Amino acid sequence: MKLNSGSSKAYRVASLIIMILLALLFLFPLYWILTGSFKTANDIYAPKPAWIPSEWTGGNYVKLFNFRSAPLFTLKAFGYSITGPTVPGAVRWLVNTVFMAVAAMILTCLTAAMAGYALAKKRFYGKTLLFSLIVCAMALPKQVILIPLLREMAALNLYDTLWAVIFPTVGWPFGVFLMKQFAEGIPTEMVEACRIDGASEWRTFTDVMFPMIKPGVGALAIFTFINSWNDYFMQLVMLASSSNYTISLGIATMQSENSIDMGLLMAGTALASVPIIIVFLIFQKYFTKGITMGAVKG
Repeated sequence: MKLNSGSSKAYRVASLIIMILLALLFLFPLYWILTGSFKTANDIYAPKPAWIPSEWTGGNYVKLFNFRSAPLFTLKAFGYSITGPTVPGAVRWLVNTVFMAVAAMILTCLTAAMAGYALAKKRFYGKTLLFSLIVCAMALPKQVILIPLLREMAALNLYDTLWAVIFPTVGWPFGVFLMKQFAEGIPTEMVEACRIDGASEWRTFTDVMFPMIKPGVGALAIFTFINSWNDYFMQLVMLASSSNYTISLGIATMQSENSIDMGLLMAGTALASVPIIIVFLIFQKYFTKGITMGAVKG
């Protein structure tokens, strides 16, 4: 059934209006947080919502950066310790969070891509059972394995370090599942051609398979980064020292028991949202391409 020109134009106009409304709906929370971080307490707690600050102020950010001081980094190896310059606590927390999320993203993408390639293109005994266990693990709540993870990190002397939050994310079953689905879309003949030409398994993976599943890796990078960044529960359990806090834990410690400083909370949230937006803009092309590849697969 073909639409006439009038119906087609009305359809495009209606689609444009709906898309604009949805965009405004999704952008409104970000707008409210950004403007709220520059509002005074009178505007924040006013009976009627103040859509635009009546008086722009940077006091919330001043409180955020003056709350506590900490070294920018601390490196310990072979009995030696190197401490960086002293910076506001919020900067240290943000650096911790970025390091944690980026390290988890890189390690997860690398291991998931290799595991997905092996499950999709290699033949070995127990492959079906192994993949079935990975699929079942996707439905397993993290709270179920939290105590074993905590004991494992303590046994490895990693408790109260950022690695205690990074390593449990590396074996993310969803990442392995996603990479296997993308790797299955690559013709097996290409792998066999590499083997005939004498290429090693590592070179076959790095030079042939990885570039072809790069859109899937980009999508997984965004998912992993956001999942690690927002995993407040794991950070709360695994981190105890204030110098190892993430930005979410740091902001939580700045709140009193009987009251909440909404301006300070919005300032910290606005600061924490910047890296996520940057990562999405970097991987947006691969994310969109990965979604479309999955849509037309087969």
